[in-house]
This record gives sequence, structure tokens and C-alpha cells, in this order.
Amino acid sequence: MHVLMTADTVGGVWTYTRELVTQLSRRGIMITLVSFGELPSAAQSEWIEELPDVSFHPTAFRLEWMQDAQSDLRQSTEFLQSIIAEAKPDLLHFNQFYFGGLDWDLPRIVVAHSDVISWWVSVHGAEPPDSDWIHTYRENVVRGWRGADLAIAPTRWMLGQACAHYGNPKRKEVVYNGRNPNLFIPHFTKEEYAISVGRLWDAGKQATLLLRDDLPLETVLIGPEQSPAGAVASAQSSGHLSKLKMKGPQSEAQLKQLFARASIYVATSRYEPFGLAPLEAALSRCALVLNDIPSLREIWEDDVIYFEANNPQSLVLTIQELASNPARRSEYCGRALERARRFNSDKMAEEYLGHYRTLVSAEVAAA
Repeated sequence: MHVLMTADTVGGVWTYTRELVTQLSRRGIMITLVSFGELPSAAQSEWIEELPDVSFHPTAFRLEWMQDAQSDLRQSTEFLQSIIAEAKPDLLHFNQFYFGGLDWDLPRIVVAHSDVISWWVSVHGAEPPDSDWIHTYRENVVRGWRGADLAIAPTRWMLGQACAHYGNPKRKEVVYNGRNPNLFIPHFTKEEYAISVGRLWDAGKQATLLLRDDLPLETVLIGPEQSPAGAVASAQSSGHLSKLKMKGPQSEAQLKQLFARASIYVATSRYEPFGLAPLEAALSRCALVLNDIPSLREIWEDDVIYFEANNPQSLVLTIQELASNPARRSEYCGRALERARRFNSDKMAEEYLGHYRTLVSAEVAAA
């Protein structure tokens, strides 16, 4: 089987793509991969060189959620058409909404990793104000979501959000994201610090909940160091936030080591369609302290500890209780690891492959 897959190199979709393409390639599936957004660095794309049946076409076309993207979307469509004509795949797997609504003579999957409207509602409590850009964006997403032969989301919560905002597709399924457990280190001795991944300027990640003087133990925040009005630099220069350590962006190898030694992972996100960082931390045997939002409840159930949704005081108290009770912390380290192993890339690939085969068989039967 030959699958043409689109992806973007901005954020977690690229990690998802790497896991899925690697597993599919090991199963003998030929992949034509086309990326958008930013051209990947050599470090981002070196994994592709190890896969003999993957051809890669990186581009810098703007993504559908970006402002002023319409011209790029038209150009990227023309580019995709040329690649499809040359590669002759059996199936199209789009990790963007837009392409699902175009007239391709092949079965189409669209995966809803996230979207602007559900992000805005989660962050602001209401839909975004109408504008020409929002109107065009919504039209593009509705057309692509409803035009797909199969629409997929990484959680039931995200699937429900997409259906609520853009209508019901022809057919829908949930396929949970997965990571390869062998990429992480669960057996290191744990140290007395917590870790979190998030951008201070991203209201969806809500890492600003950690900007507190009363953090009960050293907390390492991974992500861009820019903060609203220089809040962190200003506070630390005044002797505040002494237990918050800003690490900035980390390489995969650096993050792996930090996860391996941290005893607690803190997820502050108020918008998280799936959440790869908590999964990576759990596969490193970190106890998870999570914001109490529906998508994280769906994935982790009772094997983690939640703090009251979006409440910084509750966050501090929850970390304190866990940090001061080594036996309980050890228990939840083990529980998170055990549950995380359910969300592995092997299982994810098998589920996608099952959907591919169903769609291709249906196409052949209808011919």
C-alpha cells in the first residue's frame, strides 16, 4: 500500500508524524510525505533518511490556521496535485483540514489535531469575534472536515469539539496518539524537582500558572523564555520566583534526560486535544499533576493527580502534597508509567493501518 501523508513541522504534529510514518514504514507501507509551515531543520528530518520507503517533499507553504494563508493554500494544492499525479498513492492522509474538501479521486482521511475555534473557546469561554479571516477559516475547515471519507481525532473530546463547531463528517473515529516507549528512560533514580513544558505567551498552555513565589519544590519550565512584558526576568531580578528554573527550548536528547530525572510532571494546559508532553513524561516514570480538563481526564483517568481547573492555588497545594509524600509519589510514578504504555506508536499505527485497508478495499469494491 502507498499512502500520501501531509504534515506540518510546527509543534506536536511533527512528532506524531514521525512516530506514525516510522511504524508504517516498518510494516512495509510506502509513504510519500509532504510537509508545510516551516522547512524542517536537519535535526528534525534526519529520521526520514533511515526509512527506505519514504519520499519526503518539504515546503514552506503557510498553514490553514495562519493569517493570510489563502494564496499559499491554493499553491500548496497545486503542488500536492503534481505530487499525487507522480506518486500515484492508494490513499490520502491529511493532517490539515483544508485538503479534505478538495476533489481528489482517492479515499481521504482528515485528522483533527487541533483547531482555532475550539482553542479560542477553551481559552476565552466564547467563540472568536467574527472577521473575514475567521469566516474563511471556518469555511475551509467545514469543507475539509465534511469532505473526508473518514475523519479522525486523537481523543473523544477533540472529536466532539470538531463535530460541534464544524458539523458531522461522513464517518468518524478516534485513534489515540502514541509514542515509542523505548525512546524514554523510566529507570533512573528520581530527583527532587518537577518539570513542565509550555510557552509562557501561549494562553492555551497556561504556563503562567507557574509564575509563583510559593512553588513547593524546584520546577523546571521548558519552552521559549519570552514572557508577557518580561514578567519572569523582572521577577527573578527582584529575588522572586526562586524555585522556577527557565531552561528554554531543549533538544530531544536534553529533554529525555530531564524527564528521566524529574519526579513530577506538571501539565497546566487549559487546551490540550491530546498532550504528548505528559505522555513522554509518564513514559519516563514521572508522577503526573494535571489541570482538570476533559481531554486529560479521558486519557489518564485515575492514574494521575489533578488540580482544580485553572486554579494556581490548587496547583501549588497539589504539588506540595505529592512532594511531601514519597510513598504516594512513587505510587503515582508507577501508575502513570503503566497507563502510558497503552498509548504506544505500535498500537496507533495498527489502528491507522486498519482504517487505511478498509477505505482502500471499499474504493476497489466500488470501482
